[in-house]
Parts: sequence; C-alpha cells; structure tokens
Amino acid sequence: MRSGEETPGNPRRGHRLSATAVTVAYGGLDVVHDAALTLRPGEVTALVGPNGSGKSTLLRTLARLQRPRTGALTLDATTDALALTSREFAARVALLTQSRPTPSGLTVRDVVEFGRYPYRGRWGGQDPDGAAAVDRALDMTGVRELAERGAENLSGGQLQRVWLAGCLAQETGVLLLDEPTTYLDLRYQIELLDLVRDLVDDHGIAVGVVLHDLDQAASVADRIVLLRAGRVIADGLPEDVLTPERLTDTYGIRIDVDTDPLTGSLRTRAIGRHHTRSERLGTTS
Repeated sequence: MRSGEETPGNPRRGHRLSATAVTVAYGGLDVVHDAALTLRPGEVTALVGPNGSGKSTLLRTLARLQRPRTGALTLDATTDALALTSREFAARVALLTQSRPTPSGLTVRDVVEFGRYPYRGRWGGQDPDGAAAVDRALDMTGVRELAERGAENLSGGQLQRVWLAGCLAQETGVLLLDEPTTYLDLRYQIELLDLVRDLVDDHGIAVGVVLHDLDQAASVADRIVLLRAGRVIADGLPEDVLTPERLTDTYGIRIDVDTDPLTGSLRTRAIGRHHTRSERLGTTS
C-alpha cells in the first residue's frame, strides 16, 4: 500500500482541500472570480452569502462537478485534485448536493450502499468493510429503521438524511454539503449540524457547507467564507466575518448582530420596515 493511501480500514483521515485563484464560468460568463478557499482537517468552513453570490458554484467546483476556467484544486498541498481519477477523488471527497432524484425500486440500504463505490473494483468487486460502514451511516443519520423501506416512499426530509448516509458510508476525509438542512424539520436541522460537529471533532475530517441561515453557520462553523457577486469578500472567524456593517452592506438590508446568552454563538437579526411592534402600534420604542 502506498503511504497515505485512503482505505476503508483507515476512514475519516482528514484531507486539506484548497482552491487557488479559481474562476468559474457558465456559458462564457464568469460567475466566480479569482476565489481562494481552504478546507482544513478538523474544521467546519461555512460558505454564506446572498442568492446568486456563487457559494454553491464554488462548492461544486471543489467537488469537481464544475471545472474551473482558471486556477487550481489541491489536496494536502501537493496533489492535483483535478488529475485524480473519479474513484481516487471519491475516496477522499464526498458531496451532498441540494437536490437528487428520488430513487425508484431501491431500498434505503441500497441507496446508502452506493456510497461504497470507490472501494469496489470496476466490476463491483468485494468490499469487506462495506456492510459495517453502511450500518454506521444508517445509525448516525437515524434512518436504520427505514433500511428496508422503498426509497420512493420516503418524505423529503427522510430522503435527505438517506442521501447524507450515503455520503457518510463513503468514509472520506472531506465532506461537502450544499444546503444540507433543506427539507428537514427543526429537530433534524439541529441534529444534522450536531452530526457535522461530531465528524469534525471526533474524526478530524474537513467539512465545507453552504448555508443560508447565518445563525446556523455561526453555531457550527470554525470559519466563515462570505461571498457576494461571485467574489470572496471575507474569510475568517465567525465574529470577524459576521459583523453588522459587512452583513448590511452584503445583503442590502439592515442586519444587527449580538451574542446569544444561552449558547454563546453569534445571533443575527434582519431588520425590515415593520421591524418593531412599537412602530406598528404607532408608539416610540
């Protein structure tokens, strides 16, 4: 075995995934401009910004679903991520996209087992660690009781957790999540964010996650990357990036920031024209 080679028996070894001077175009039009971003082992990095800011495009570029027009992707500072084979890359980096088709004629366990494809041969060879990895993923996402149910019979929230289980069964060192709390009720949103922290804190993987909810980003992330109009305008600790002045300028609406007294995390509030009860009642606040 080559030194540092990823194997099912050595899962969750975190990788450092970096984008350097990345520009991404759609139809000849640049939509991400000269972006730099590094996902580090043992850290959650949250990408936030208004609609159309390029955060999902940048994440998809990190996952090699979108090839950059210029720039480089590297793993662990020396490996050209764009030069790896699909299986080599998939053994290191997993992506949960915003939307996936509803599988038909497959059980939940079948869907989760798809996450093991990097460890099987071209003709579907043996994967001795696969069953245990699938069971762990089912347990971690709370869908073990659904394992033999047809995937087409699940709710949107249940299916989202099943697709996440497939990513976890892949046992990579980098996990990319594009708006993973979509379709989830409040309980499962919080449980998913807790699971992300567990993966980072207990296994040392690198996580990059796109989130619209600034409070969720502040609560789960070690670093925040703020984008606007396809450009990274801030990258750093949550308290350094999520300032009232910067957020107000970026989103075009007044946003106040304070600290939640219960959790100690940053808390944001967007202030609209009818933002206080006293103003609605015609009194002074």
